[in-house]
Parts: sequence; structure tokens; C-alpha cells
Amino acid sequence: MASEPAKSTDATDPDTEWMEVGRIVGAQGLKGEVRVYPDSDFPERFLKPGTRWLQGTGEATPRSVKLVAGRLLAGKNLYVVKFAEVGDRTQAEALRGAVMLVPAGDRLPLEEDEFHVRDLIGLEVWHQVTQTQVGTVTDLIAAGNDLLEVKLLAPQGKTTTVLIPFVRAIVPVVDLPSRRLEITPPDGLLP
Repeated sequence: MASEPAKSTDATDPDTEWMEVGRIVGAQGLKGEVRVYPDSDFPERFLKPGTRWLQGTGEATPRSVKLVAGRLLAGKNLYVVKFAEVGDRTQAEALRGAVMLVPAGDRLPLEEDEFHVRDLIGLEVWHQVTQTQVGTVTDLIAAGNDLLEVKLLAPQGKTTTVLIPFVRAIVPVVDLPSRRLEITPPDGLLP
């Protein structure tokens, strides 16, 4: 699952909306390549040459970089990418912790029953049978079956979260225009 329309691709434009697609976790080798942990299900974000943006910790605005090559590290769920502006290991190490961004308007098309994670965050969660609100989606955790992290409505200000398998049998309705989804939780899933 990936992640709202951008107004501009100019990093200095404060109205530009961004979508995080990965995080640099370290250098790879001596020639300036970096390891990227993906936050996108679209490999082309890390493999296809073109402009990307990086935003380091504490930086107010992203800066553009040119991705020239990328490859998947088999079995590690990491990509190794090469940016034209990064020529050695020292420069690559300096990027550790930076996030890799694309304009939010650069959304890639999805298949039926696929959703951008960003669109799921904040959806109200309703019990399909009782039609009562259960909580709000706060995150999606990638696993064998993706898990929706849901902050439950709780009395007296208690905060409780649960993980709900994001499968059709348990989440039969996702209504993005209404900003809600419906669940049919099996016994024991909810407290």
C-alpha cells in the first residue's frame, strides 16, 4: 500500500504536499550508494531513474536529488539507491535518517481493493452489525496480512489500541468518500 494531490513539485513552495516513500538507513559500499527502507509497495520509486526529494532531520524543506539507479537487496526488504549528487561513503553516511519523498500528486494507480495508506489513516471504524463506532484508524502495519492499528473509543479518557487484520472477511467495507470502514470482528478481537 502506498500513500493527496500536490499543488507543485517545487520544494520551496509551502503548499506542496509530500508523500514519504522511504527512509535512508545507511551507506552501502564506498561509491555513495545508500540503503533505503521502503514505505511504499511500488518498487519503481527506488528503481526507476528520476527526481526524488530528500528531507533530513531538522530540515524545513525537502531538496531535490536525481536517482540514477537502484536495486533490491534480496531477502532484506531494503533497496540500494544511487543519487547523482552523492559521490562517496561520507556523503552517503550524512544522509542517514533522511526521508525520501515524492510529490503526493505522483500517486501510482492501484488495483481494485488496494488503498493508499495515507487515505486509511483517520477513517472512522464502525461495527457492521451494531452500527456503532468502534474507533479510528491510526496506522497500518505491514505484515503477512496488513494490520490496521485502531484507537478505540474509550470512556474516561483511556486510550486503547487494537490491531485488526486488514482482510475482506473482517473489513468488508472501506468507504473513502464517507471516511469510514466497517468491520465484522471475530469473538475476542475487541475488548
